[in-house]
Amino acid sequence: MASGFEHILHWRLLSGSHPFPGPDGGTCINEAAVVAAGLPYRSIRSSSDCPPCFSKPLAAYALGLNDAMPDDQRSRLMAFVLRLSGSADTAEIEEQRTRFLALESIRRILPPLLDRAGFADLAARCDEAQDLEAGLLAAQAAAWRGGTVAQAASQQRDWRRGALASAIARSAVAAVKSATDARSAAEIAEGASPFTEGVWDSAATILDEALTIGRQASDIDLVQAQERLDAARASAS
Repeated sequence: MASGFEHILHWRLLSGSHPFPGPDGGTCINEAAVVAAGLPYRSIRSSSDCPPCFSKPLAAYALGLNDAMPDDQRSRLMAFVLRLSGSADTAEIEEQRTRFLALESIRRILPPLLDRAGFADLAARCDEAQDLEAGLLAAQAAAWRGGTVAQAASQQRDWRRGALASAIARSAVAAVKSATDARSAAEIAEGASPFTEGVWDSAATILDEALTIGRQASDIDLVQAQERLDAARASAS
């Protein structure tokens, strides 16, 4: 995965959507990608706001990560700023991307969270899932067990175990939804991040790999992209 773009492009990513890029950047990843590609700036609150040339599931996952990542991690998404415009593909490819994001999030992000709670059997089921259907069944089981343990922990006033179990339930429910909603795949990482290490590394790698499925974004000259971003920042100031 490419790195260093946060320094080369001199742009700062922020959670949420913003009316216009501020002096330090101040946009989400998809808004930065729009500007870098030379397209008219637009406010993006969901993947449906992206230009038609953006892959909707990839944009949705990137936006979900953008809004969930802490400030000290979000800049790593700049590595993808030149890879979103022009990535739109056929309905079949977009479905394949959505299923990939869902399955790989179940395989890579849920197991460490489940292991942390002592749910080794469910962690193994997620890790070993050979297809999305098996992964979804494992996630459904994790959601049920997490909810059950969270309720019991609340009754026992075991707040630490309850918080972990609740995070498992939320992440697992998001995993089930991610089969048809790519942004929910990002919510798996969001739920797991307070309890396990390396979550954002895994999420960024999953996005990197998903971007290799189907049509690749058109080449955008790095110098040109920097000039466009600089011009947008200058016009805001």
